Parts: sequence; structure tokens; C-alpha cells
Amino acid sequence: MTTQQKIKVLPVAGRIGAEIQGVLLGKDLAPEVFNEIKQALLKYKVVFFKGQNHLNDAEQEAFAKLLGEPYAHPTVPVKDKTNYIFELDSQHGAKANHWHTDVTFVTEVPKYSILRGVTIPSVGGDTVWANTNAAYEDLPQELKELADGLWAIHTNEYDYASLSKEGEAALQKAKAVFSSTVFKTKHPVVHIHAETGKKHLLLGGFVRKIAGFNSSESQNLLNIFNSYVERLENTVRWQWTEGDVVIWDNLATQHYAIADYDEHRVVRRVTVGKNVPVNEKNEASTSI
Repeated sequence: MTTQQKIKVLPVAGRIGAEIQGVLLGKDLAPEVFNEIKQALLKYKVVFFKGQNHLNDAEQEAFAKLLGEPYAHPTVPVKDKTNYIFELDSQHGAKANHWHTDVTFVTEVPKYSILRGVTIPSVGGDTVWANTNAAYEDLPQELKELADGLWAIHTNEYDYASLSKEGEAALQKAKAVFSSTVFKTKHPVVHIHAETGKKHLLLGGFVRKIAGFNSSESQNLLNIFNSYVERLENTVRWQWTEGDVVIWDNLATQHYAIADYDEHRVVRRVTVGKNVPVNEKNEASTSI
């Protein structure tokens, strides 16, 4: 495969997201093609590929290795007969309907997530991503200065799926697995992206509080910062079809899987790479 296959990178929204056309993903992707994908990923934060139905679990894992060392979920067992795949099955309580960055409850946060649509409802089940650099840049200068010096406590003590009200038995089972080992980590509220050098808000649904503030003060601050992340101007929404693959820069985004569907939904994710966030003073995240 070469770049002569007329790869197209088409922005999907104004501040985040692009669809890449003319590529069949796989482990044998030509270096120049992979480089185009990587540059688009750095620029647009999340990239979408349609028509990747040729990928099975093993091929998804093999392709993901091009982006970095696969990162198994710290608590949830991988899908049967796979090495790294984290399956989100709506019949087993897996509806991640809250804003989050993947696996921020540990110090080494995954760099990239590769998500494949396997079983998609006929309507509903879209996913939304937010640009956390744009959110930071939108802050008034005084709030930027405040955020730059803050730290947040992240934990997996409550599973994101607990926000779903469907399938209570399956939900409780999923929650028990997810929090079988409790992690707590202190991350900077603003981290410096390792590849771009840009500042990003590092928050989301695994945050329990802002260090140094009481619960009420912490929640008020989180509400302010989260309101900038969740602004529609900073987001892109993707309507899934089976065979779609989405890759996102985990440390440059948050995402939200919309739980507005009744039909079965299955998506499978591989996360790769590890990065310990640091703030502008080069102070790194620590485990609690």
C-alpha cells in the first residue's frame, strides 16, 4: 500500500476529528501511510476509518502495535482468545456514558485507543470526543493560571458503567470486576502533551476531587473546568456503522459513549503506549 492510493483526510468538525479515506488498516501498513495517519492523529486528535470489516480481533491487535506497546486494562480481563482486547458489550453492563479519558486512575496513562465497531444498533449509540487542548485555551487567563497549579485525584473506585440504569445484575458484576483492585493517582489538572508540547486539561469521570480543596469547593472547580471540555464547539460526534475503526489520542481528548439505544452494541478496544503526565514544572503524576 502506498500514498498513491489517494488517501484523503477530511475534517469532521471545526476543532477536532477527521475521517481518513483510502486506507485498509492492518499490520502491513506502509510506513508512509502510517506516518500520514500519525500526523493526522496529532493534528485532529481523533481519526475515523469506515469499511474496515476485514479486521478481526487478532488483526486489530496486530495493527494496534504499530502505534505502541499494547496496554492491557489493569482490572478487567481481556476478551477470550485475545491478548489485549477490552470488549464493551451493552448486554454486560458496559455503557460508558460519561465523559472520561481512558484509564486515568493509574500513573501510566495509555497514549492511544483503537476502537472497532462490531455490533452497532440501527439507531443511537454514537460516541462524542472533546479536544482538551481547545478547552484549556478557552479558559480565561486567570483560570488557566489556577488550573496550571492544580492536582486531581483519579480513582476507579466507581465504574463508569454505574451511571447506566439498565441490566442491574450485569451492571453490578461489571462494576465488581472493574474495581476489583482500587487505584488512586494524583495527576496534574493541566499536563503537557509529550509529542506536541501543548497544554491539555486532564480530568474526566475518574476524578474524585481536586487536591487541597474540600468536596464542595472541588466540585465547583470541576464543574467550571468540565464545562469548557464539554462545550459543543470543542467536540465531534461519530455515528457508528459496523466495521468502523476510530483511533484517538487519549491524552488529548475525553470521550462520551451516548447510551440512547436499546439494541445490542459491542465495540472492542485496544489501548497502546504508556505516558506519565507532567505539568509545566515537569512534576509527574504519582500513585497514592
